[in-house]
This record gives sequence, C-alpha cells and structure tokens, in this order.
Amino acid sequence: MKRLTLLVCVCALPLTPVIADDGPQTLASTLEIYVFPADGQAADQQSKDEAECYSWAVDNTGTDPFELQEQDAAVAEQTEAQVAAVEDATQGAGARTAVRGAAAGAVIGEVSGGDAGDSAAIGAAVGVVAGRRRARAANADAQAQAAEQQEAQQESSEHQAANFKKAFGVCLEAKDYLVK
Repeated sequence: MKRLTLLVCVCALPLTPVIADDGPQTLASTLEIYVFPADGQAADQQSKDEAECYSWAVDNTGTDPFELQEQDAAVAEQTEAQVAAVEDATQGAGARTAVRGAAAGAVIGEVSGGDAGDSAAIGAAVGVVAGRRRARAANADAQAQAAEQQEAQQESSEHQAANFKKAFGVCLEAKDYLVK
C-alpha cells in the first residue's frame, strides 16, 4: 500500500520545472546580453567588470541605454501632446466656417437679388462641410507627422543601443568573458 501512496504522491508533483529566483539581475542580463566567465571569474568580479565596461561603453558611444528609454518616453509624450493640440485647435472648425459661409452666402444672395436668408443657409452648410474636411485633414497630417517622429526616434534609439551593446560586449570580451 505504501508503494501505491508513494506513486500517487510522485504523480501529483508538478511537471513544470521550478525556476529559482537568484536575486537581482546582473547589469548585462538587464541589457539582454548573455555573459559567461570564460576564465572562471567570480560573480562579484563579473559584476565589477560589467560596471567598468558599462561606463567605458557609455563614454565611447555617448549612449546610456537607460537614458534612451527615458528619451523615447519623452518623445512619445511630446508627439501625443502635439496631436492633442492640433485636435483642440481644429475642434469647432465646422462652426467657425459655418459663420463665415453664412456671411458670404448672405452677401451673394443680396448682390444677386435672391433671398439672402436662403443663400446664408446654403453658405453655412457649405462652410460646415469645408471646415470639417480641413479639420480632418489637419488631424490626419498631425497624426502622420507624429508617427514619423516616433518611428525616427525609435530607429535612432535602436541604432544607438546596438552600438552600445557592441562596445559593452567588446570590453567584456577583452576581460575574458564570452558574450552573446
């Protein structure tokens, strides 16, 4: 009976591996760089070497990957603010152009000898449509420009981060680490 109980207990154990949390990540693993001590360096030595190489890579590339993340967030906020400003500026564009259209229609109706009221109504309707079209076009242009800015910033950040990782890896390799 004990065998059956033991067998049941073994079968009831989870089949997924348990991953131990070894504490804080190393600097290299935070940057998604895999570093192996090829010469048997201790963990504290590896940490010291990574910190030295991080500083060296920042000095030689002019890029700090943690600052890049902050810059990307700031650019995203700025472009969102620009789009919102354009949307705010174009809000009510139909009403503003309706007033102008009504005024123009009334003048045309008066000059042509027609009914100024009917001409004003037609002018107002035309003004609303024209104003809304311009507002939509302005909003679309602002969104396209914002998307271009974010894409350019992202490409620049990715290029700078790649250069930093190369410099960081070269420094670690010079200190007898395998880097991937």
